[in-house]
Amino acid sequence: MADDASETGKAAASPAKRAGIALAIFACLTVLIFLLEPDDLYLWIKAVHVIAVISWMAGMLYLPRLFVYHADVDPASDQSKLFKLMERRLLRVIINPAMMVAWVAGLWLAWSGFGFHGTWLYLKLAAVIAMSGVHGYFSGAVRRFADDRNETSSRNWRLINEIPTVLMIVIVILVIVKPF
Repeated sequence: MADDASETGKAAASPAKRAGIALAIFACLTVLIFLLEPDDLYLWIKAVHVIAVISWMAGMLYLPRLFVYHADVDPASDQSKLFKLMERRLLRVIINPAMMVAWVAGLWLAWSGFGFHGTWLYLKLAAVIAMSGVHGYFSGAVRRFADDRNETSSRNWRLINEIPTVLMIVIVILVIVKPF
C-alpha cells in the first residue's frame, strides 16, 4: 500500500512540475516583452489575465461536476480513488495557479489602466473576491473528499455548481458593459 501512495505522489508531482515550468515560461516571456516593447506591456498583461481567467473558470466549472459524480460512489471504490486524484490535480495544477495569475495580472491592470477608480471596478473586485471564496470552499471540499468526509449530496453539488457561473456572468457584464 505504501508503494501505491508513493507512486500516486510521483504521478502528482509531474503535472505540478509542468505547470510550474509553464508559469515560469509565461513570466519570462512577459519580462522579455516588457524589455523589448514596454508600450505593449498593458496589452500583453491583459492577454495573460484573460488566459488565466479562462483557465480558472474552466476548473471552477469542472471541479463541482466531479463532486457531483464523486458524491454518488462508494468512498472505498477505485472510482473514488480516481476522482480524488482528478480533483487534487485539477485544483493544484490548473485552478490554483490560474487564480494567482488572474489576481496578480488583474490587480496590475486595475492599477495601471484605471487607477483603481470606477464603481464597476469595485463591484467586479467584490465579485472576484466572492469567486475566490467559492474557490476556497471547493478547496476544502477536495480535502473532505480526500479524507472520505463529504457530507454534501450530489443534488446539492449540482446547485453549488451554478455559483461560479452566476459570478462569471456578473463579472463579464461589469467588465464589458461597465454599467456603473
